[in-house]
Amino acid sequence: MIELLGLPFFQQALLAALLVGLCAPAVGTFIVQRRLALLGDGIGHVALTGVALGFLTGTAPVLTAVLVSIAGAVTIELVRARGKTTGDVALALLFYGGIAGGVLLMGIAPGGSNAKLNSYLFGSIATVAAEDLWVIAGLAVAVIGVVVAFGRELFVLCQDEEVARASGLPVRALSMIIAVTAALTVVIAMRVVGLLLVSALMVIPVATSQQFTRGFRATMLLAMAFGVIAAVGGLLGSTMSARVPPGAAIVLLALAGFALALPIGRFVRRGSRGRSGKEVTG
Repeated sequence: MIELLGLPFFQQALLAALLVGLCAPAVGTFIVQRRLALLGDGIGHVALTGVALGFLTGTAPVLTAVLVSIAGAVTIELVRARGKTTGDVALALLFYGGIAGGVLLMGIAPGGSNAKLNSYLFGSIATVAAEDLWVIAGLAVAVIGVVVAFGRELFVLCQDEEVARASGLPVRALSMIIAVTAALTVVIAMRVVGLLLVSALMVIPVATSQQFTRGFRATMLLAMAFGVIAAVGGLLGSTMSARVPPGAAIVLLALAGFALALPIGRFVRRGSRGRSGKEVTG
């Protein structure tokens, strides 16, 4: 373990895990609040088409994944906002279209691409190169910047869309910001946990945080802390055996944290209610 910490590739992997652990739950807090927990999963399937397009055209798969993911996220938000298709049906269309497009393009891409595709489907954090890290860092700065700049407006939107509209907020534009930010987060995380597991890191830390907190900001901050613990802890845990994929280790650690938080959170809430009752009767 100590020897690994001194290796450049492992330092890059740790930094990538740290950035993903921060960004995914930050965006996931807004998505969960809007009851669109599967949005990240849907965008992940669309990003598969973007990665396959990169292999087909011989360009950078990360770049094509960014472009296709943003296009897919904007499209699905437009379909959902018009009210002709419910949110779950719109997400289903995103799922099927993304998978079908990815499989089709990979089928006609040059040979040898299928093996490379696995690193995007299931994550391959150990192969994160310096140029990948720069892209991840740049996208992470953009995501956190959006959360900081529009956090209050996005909070109002996620609480009640009608209230946000009555308050004069640009609901359509803010909804697009959430969708695009989610798309960028998926691309950030795909080399760490993989496109098929990326949604877990956006949702599970938030669900874990909700066991202890009530306020929106507190939930987000605690979820980001849980996300970092899961991402970094899962990466470190996967080094104990070469057979343990980092992406799976990260998600399973996040799930273990949620399972542990359920009884602890229930006990904490019961204790809080008990103290409140004593204060009232006293």
